[in-house]
Amino acid sequence: MIGRMEVLLPMKPLWVGILVSTALLVLAQQMPRMVSVEPDTGKAGTEITVSGESLAKSAVSKLYLTDGKNDIEVEVVAQEDKAIKFKIPGQAKAGRWALMILTTGKEGRLIEQPVKVTVE
Repeated sequence: MIGRMEVLLPMKPLWVGILVSTALLVLAQQMPRMVSVEPDTGKAGTEITVSGESLAKSAVSKLYLTDGKNDIEVEVVAQEDKAIKFKIPGQAKAGRWALMILTTGKEGRLIEQPVKVTVE
């Protein structure tokens, strides 16, 4: 008869797993996310509205246009949880620019968003 070996691993209380899962879910829900821009084309001074989730001042501290090499901070005109309104800055050259946010907090993160604005 072949012997059976059992490995006993220390068990964590169930509440620890639930707490960690809940914390991860809350973090995922609070991550700012942009889904659309209107209008998607404009000149310097044009007011653009970007829509999404978790875009309030408590989550997003700054907004930039980026072409992958140059990052230009934009003037935010209005900001709430579902939308940010900003003006295209004068120094933005003609071309297609992605939007990038700086998250709030002690260690803010720059996150490029999947929405684009064309500057004429």
